[in-house]
Amino acid sequence: MPEISNEKSYADGKILQHATDGVGVITFNNPDKRNAMSLEMWEGFGEALTTLRDDDAVRVVILRGAGGKAFVSGADISQFEKTRHNAAASEEYARRSVAQRALLADYPKPTIACIQGFCLGGGMQVAMLADIRIASQDSQFGIPAARLGIAYGYDGLRHLVSLVGPSWARLLMYTGMRIDAAEALRIGLVERVFPEGELWGETMAIAETISQNAPLAIKAAKITIAQVLKDESARDMDAIKAIGTACMDSADFREGRQAFMEKRKPKFQGK
Repeated sequence: MPEISNEKSYADGKILQHATDGVGVITFNNPDKRNAMSLEMWEGFGEALTTLRDDDAVRVVILRGAGGKAFVSGADISQFEKTRHNAAASEEYARRSVAQRALLADYPKPTIACIQGFCLGGGMQVAMLADIRIASQDSQFGIPAARLGIAYGYDGLRHLVSLVGPSWARLLMYTGMRIDAAEALRIGLVERVFPEGELWGETMAIAETISQNAPLAIKAAKITIAQVLKDESARDMDAIKAIGTACMDSADFREGRQAFMEKRKPKFQGK
């Protein structure tokens, strides 16, 4: 059995987190509400992300939903009367959940959303902030904001447009329609689709491949791709140069060359 370490729970058990052999896993665990996100869950999610970020043994993080019916089905609308009933309350709600979204958006390690079932509204926001989205064939995607009278913020729509383009973003947002996994794959909302029974194994295989590659090289790709998506005036070319230099001067680069010459698997340390 692989070793499971640091099993932790947050938000009264509604966010679970563990790490196995370099792969961190965060589980949205509110299956009775199809993993709808409450404010407490957002805050627990941030704590779990921080713990895995600061664990040097963790090279990649998977996000998933418990119960097999949903990744995250959206925000917990039963909280809205109390927390988002008007503009001022909504601003406070956004302020309390924005830190966690920023944490995921700027996460230094690769992140994978493993999606089975409903991925709606706030769930789409979480999935779109991950680096890679892998879904089961029975997944459904949508943003029902127009049916609830909610204005979607800049960041949520920026990520949607960067994945599917402006026309599909309009169609999804204007109608609040749901699309299936095949359509999501076709328009670029998800990267891979697998049968339900194969989803977790395939996601773990991708995560393990990432965890065995050179962390600095992956970090370089992550930083550079993030800069490519920014307007030219906002790009940090120095950050790209710095991580490039760090890679080329790293012990891992030497190990990669040596392992290639010796026809063996490299053992990367992230230094």
